Amino acid sequence: MAEDMDLMEGHEFEYFCAELLQRRGFQDVEVTRGSGDYGVDILAEKEGVTYAIQCKCYSAPVGIKAVQEAYAGRDYYDRMVGAVLTNQYFTAPAVEAAGKLKILLWDRGYLEEMMGENI
Repeated sequence: MAEDMDLMEGHEFEYFCAELLQRRGFQDVEVTRGSGDYGVDILAEKEGVTYAIQCKCYSAPVGIKAVQEAYAGRDYYDRMVGAVLTNQYFTAPAVEAAGKLKILLWDRGYLEEMMGENI
């Protein structure tokens, strides 16, 4: 199943992630429209905390640009938490930037953990 997500195109991956988040107890999960979304693909809420989530279905590690997009999108949508959710892992500069900008990084391991809890 994990390999299947690697074959998804961007929008398909966004809806896949949205469904996983809903199953994990996130509410008001909404996939944003494709263009002009200010770097945010999913808006959601869990336990009173609002999230702006950027989804990246890549074939290589995710870089700093995704972190910057999540940071900008979090502020644009006035959300409490920004996150990047990916089927891959993150580059060292992305991890460093995420720490400074307080962006959550949800990598392949996290995604597989979410999927495992739903089987």
